[in-house]
Amino acid sequence: MASTAYAGSRPKRRPAARKRKPGARSTPSRIKWDRVGRIALVLVLFAVAYSYLNPAINLFTTYKSTTAAKAEFHNLLHENKRLHRSIQSSSDPAVVAAAARKQGMIAKGETPFVLRGLSR
Repeated sequence: MASTAYAGSRPKRRPAARKRKPGARSTPSRIKWDRVGRIALVLVLFAVAYSYLNPAINLFTTYKSTTAAKAEFHNLLHENKRLHRSIQSSSDPAVVAAAARKQGMIAKGETPFVLRGLSR
């Protein structure tokens, strides 16, 4: 009864042996899962960035073509105004006569002359 001499002391128990799960490894895993997770996250980030790349290029191309189309539209608008002014002024008889002279036409009652043999 020497063991009961001390009222509060009990023999120390060892913790029960853990039961091994089937398929569990006794050695630590050689795969560093934190690194795998980071690499997967970076790959997903690149995939998302790549998916935004094509629409961004299309947006830039559309912006450039729209700017070029606007410039061409304004040039054609100025040319249209110039042509309308020339149409309005073409009804003037003096303008019609000058244009006809440039094309080699002669007025009624004039005598035409043809010069040949001139060297230039």
